Amino acid sequence: MDDPQLFDLSPRHRQVQQAAREVAAKVDPFAAEADEAVEVHQGCLEVLRESGLARYVVPAAYGGHDGVLDPLTIAVVREQLMYSSAHLDSMFGMQGVGSYSLSVGGSDELRQEWLPRVAALDAIAGLALTEPDVGSDLRGVATTIEADGERVRINGRKSFITNGGAADFYCVLGREGEGWSMVLVPADTPGLTVERGADLIAPHILGELTFDDVVVPAGNRLGVPGKAFSLMLQTLAVFRVTVAGSAVGLAQAALDEALRHARTREQFGRPLLALGAVSQGLALSWTEVESARAITYRAAALAKSDPLANLDYSSIAKVSATEAAGRVVDRSVQAMGRFGLVRGAKIERLYRNARPLRVYEGATEVLLDSLARRLGKGGR
Repeated sequence: MDDPQLFDLSPRHRQVQQAAREVAAKVDPFAAEADEAVEVHQGCLEVLRESGLARYVVPAAYGGHDGVLDPLTIAVVREQLMYSSAHLDSMFGMQGVGSYSLSVGGSDELRQEWLPRVAALDAIAGLALTEPDVGSDLRGVATTIEADGERVRINGRKSFITNGGAADFYCVLGREGEGWSMVLVPADTPGLTVERGADLIAPHILGELTFDDVVVPAGNRLGVPGKAFSLMLQTLAVFRVTVAGSAVGLAQAALDEALRHARTREQFGRPLLALGAVSQGLALSWTEVESARAITYRAAALAKSDPLANLDYSSIAKVSATEAAGRVVDRSVQAMGRFGLVRGAKIERLYRNARPLRVYEGATEVLLDSLARRLGKGGR
């Protein structure tokens, strides 16, 4: 993967980039196997744990690396990891997505109990938001959270939960009265059952969670009772732009794979790269990759100072990068002809892994609708 040219990373970010690149290279020999896994791939886990990269998604006070999480650092790491393996990228990213509401809204005691283990990858984090009938409109969640003396009682069902069945704890969003609350539920809490989720076109660790009179201490609350919806929004504000980083890494991998093929495959007495239609398609892909990388890095840099205030730019980056990744990988398959259609080929794996990027952590249509409303209000 070539170094980005349209945005100057600091020496510190380049150092992290190189460290993540080395981790990805270690996983590359078994990346195809890992990306077919629907349970934690131990090879990925061991390499990522040894690297210490998960420290970048936890505050320094609790075993992490930085005092305040840096979305640009996380995006740069995810770009490198996704270049090799979607499973590796998800494992890293979900440590942050799954634990951020704890980092921001948990008691010091609760954070001391869990966050050092998240940073060391001794505990896997999960975030339980979506439900069988609730996806993008999270204000419609039906799971209930009720005060019960010095305890909290949770009832409901969560669906399509990443790390479901693998996580050691879940940060759960539910309805409490007229508001929304969040609570941390350890995976071994009585009343919590997990079933394996649906098989996706791009294999993924997914679980269906059922909360049947699950009771945890009131100290497991995250944020203010009835007013914790903002914790979920803060999580999206910090991590949505890092999905764009993943998309850039995947798009770069697809471009590199197609370019390798076009340089070595000959047709009509010359390399495919000498054919105008192929070379122009690859040039267009290069243009889109670099453009997506530039907006992703810029939006991630803005998100560090005030994630919520710059959520529009994170959404723009997510739409731009994920949609570009879809076009680039499709163009790469076309450039490779029949070799791009072979089951088990790297480009086929990239093609399948690209599709979910446009759906999770804000589907393209939902984000565009939100951005359109902001334009209508003069938010630009």
